Amino acid sequence: MFNAQQKLNKAITKSIDNLDAVVIGAGFAGLFMLHRLRELGLFVRVFEAAQDLGGTWFSNRYPGARCDVESMEYSYQFSEELQQEWKWTERYASQPEILNYINYVADKFDLRQDIQFNSRVKRAVFNEAIKRWTIEIEDGQKVNAQFCIMATGCLSATNLPKFKGLEIFQGSLYHTGNWPSEKINFSGKTVGIIGTGSSAVQSIPIIAQEAKHLFVFQRTPNYVVPARNQPIDPLKERQIKADYANFRERNNRKPAAVSIEYNDRSALDATREERQLEYERRWQEGGFNFLGAFNDLITNQAANETAAEFVRSKIRQIVDDPKVAEILSPHHVLGCKRLCLDTNYYQTYNRSNVTLVDLSRLPIEEIIANGLRIKGKEYPLDCLILATGFDAMTGALLKINIRGKNGITLKDKWSAGPKSYLGICINGFPNLFTISGPGSPSVLTNMLPSIEQHVNWIAECIKYLRESDFVCIEATKEAEEAWVVHVNQVASQTLLTTCNSWYLGANIPGKPRVFMPYIGFPAYVAQCDRIVLNAYQGFRLT
Repeated sequence: MFNAQQKLNKAITKSIDNLDAVVIGAGFAGLFMLHRLRELGLFVRVFEAAQDLGGTWFSNRYPGARCDVESMEYSYQFSEELQQEWKWTERYASQPEILNYINYVADKFDLRQDIQFNSRVKRAVFNEAIKRWTIEIEDGQKVNAQFCIMATGCLSATNLPKFKGLEIFQGSLYHTGNWPSEKINFSGKTVGIIGTGSSAVQSIPIIAQEAKHLFVFQRTPNYVVPARNQPIDPLKERQIKADYANFRERNNRKPAAVSIEYNDRSALDATREERQLEYERRWQEGGFNFLGAFNDLITNQAANETAAEFVRSKIRQIVDDPKVAEILSPHHVLGCKRLCLDTNYYQTYNRSNVTLVDLSRLPIEEIIANGLRIKGKEYPLDCLILATGFDAMTGALLKINIRGKNGITLKDKWSAGPKSYLGICINGFPNLFTISGPGSPSVLTNMLPSIEQHVNWIAECIKYLRESDFVCIEATKEAEEAWVVHVNQVASQTLLTTCNSWYLGANIPGKPRVFMPYIGFPAYVAQCDRIVLNAYQGFRLT
């Protein structure tokens, strides 16, 4: 293990043109990957496109931005000292607090010295002759490394819809996934927001309190349950910290690596009164715990409909105008799109300065200089907010020109949908690792345990290669094909593939419809461990 001074000495004596590893991205994944590789004594450089740390949590600064996983769980677990000394203030941490935490971690483990900011990676090419990756930055800088590790994030490439006339809009234009660092004042402004996904659900109540008028343009409503956010309960914090290791272990044995209380009973075996009591209890508790009310909510359509109708009944109770309540009521499977957590979202539609516009029948015709037009009707706007989400899971990877053996590009290889072994390695791309790539649990879990599991697996793999005098590791075509089939077989046993969600890339025109995440964290981890025990079964080591 190298201490800071040893690392500095090594950096002085070894050219940056001859790195052991390059990590692309300085969010949660990139930071921990850097830490683990430094522990192994590797010479590493992290390239980050933004001007500072944080990844997704650096750019998603929109009003009300916060995590939907409880803060005592949405945090690193690799350091017990870190777990004990950091104090969260709320049940669900806000974006500024998460960013403070990320910076605290970087400073505590002295990570900044190996991170190069304002350095967007343009190209990564595998040189077969020397078995190394050449990484090129947009400013022309080039480095080469034995290993190239993509920590680019699942939700980092913003989706910018191609609305006709968007370029001529003369008001202020924002995207929730790339929000300005300065505070935006909406007082006295007429604001339009397109989209009602998670970022919109969080920001709409806050913007509505400021704006002169807020128009919400909705194509598809989402299921929204209360977050019940509140200051951290000091007693609960002490209890968790007194037994953090077992708390983490219990969560990691659950399907999404989140402390959801799972009921082992079918919704259809319960009486209507029993179901209502269980749903109401979880509604009052708040959070994703609602999804654990019964054991067949994501596998049985009739069971799922009981939960869906409960949420719709809540919308009808909360929203005063029955017509608005109906427009806000989803009719797809609950859970096939990511469940949203809110604070006063539905209540906001009772405000006189908020208007819901239904795009399901009449889509946006075009953006005009002072607003937008729908079927001949114009909506004058001072500000337009695009809460249109991300090109999830593959978008950030495909923005980089990644070329493997025989010059094949990742874009061409994934033209019919992403193919990967374990979501970690890709056939034809030796020594390229993807953290939380398509084919891994990632977005269907608490991202922090998923990230740590991937980073630890990659670090131990690199350690094994070096100790065993191997130069390259590559997924075999057979293993990759079999894994893609397996991921889809697991998904097909659930209802999660039944609607047009970003899990399938359905929010991006022309993107192949493939269910990308793997369902089931514990089963996935066990499979990764078995592959290692079987001498990296499914990989070619040379």
